[in-house]
Amino acid sequence: MGDVAVDARSGPGRDERSGGPAEPAASAGPEERPAEDDGQIVPVRKQRSFWKELPLLVGIALLLALLIKTFLVQAFSIPSESMQDTLQRGDRVLVDKLTPWFGGEPERGEVVVFHDPGGWLDGEPTPEPNAVQQFLGFIGLMPSSEEKDLIKRTIAVGGDTVECKAGGPVKVNGKALDEPYIYPGNTPCDDAPFGPLKVPEGRIWVMGDHRQSSLDSRYNQNGPYAGFVPVDKVVGRAVVVAWPIDRWSTLSAPDSASGR
Repeated sequence: MGDVAVDARSGPGRDERSGGPAEPAASAGPEERPAEDDGQIVPVRKQRSFWKELPLLVGIALLLALLIKTFLVQAFSIPSESMQDTLQRGDRVLVDKLTPWFGGEPERGEVVVFHDPGGWLDGEPTPEPNAVQQFLGFIGLMPSSEEKDLIKRTIAVGGDTVECKAGGPVKVNGKALDEPYIYPGNTPCDDAPFGPLKVPEGRIWVMGDHRQSSLDSRYNQNGPYAGFVPVDKVVGRAVVVAWPIDRWSTLSAPDSASGR
């Protein structure tokens, strides 16, 4: 009489109240799945969306570009024919900006980019870049339109005596330079002979390779620095013609230009 009847259907996996399947227990933590080998329970982590990470990646890339532009290498465009045939109008060159940070100064024969020392670019038209060109200039892939820069070859450095008489070669410290880079058909200085001049310390004397088409140190002797370029105005040494691809080449100082 006191026995309680038991439904034979109850047991594991059955709900004793309704006789239906038991409901699974609510999860108390992250979604879990069995490990493949040892049976441990490990959390399933969701991967971050690529589109959420993209702005961070772009920001890092821009920061690196700015650091490279500021301290290492910057691209410059050749605006004229003053350095033919070494450089053509429209060439893109890469300029080493690291060396000046460590106290390195231009050497004879090197092609250098420098800020206008004062009046060299007076009267030259200033380009009006579009938004894309401004952005590329900001990150260093193109020269900034706000910077007035020139590119010439270093002929003499601080302490040198430089001169050139009509019909003769350029002489540094009394020694004639062999200048294989001069534009074919040009003379070393017949259009504007000069000197002898003593180059002050911390200055350089520069000339274009296309001598009859270069308003260089010879033509700026009445300017603020008497035609000499202050070393602290030098942005860096041009090392590579990077564009167009078929003109790719390195730029080095020929031994014949050392003046030694």
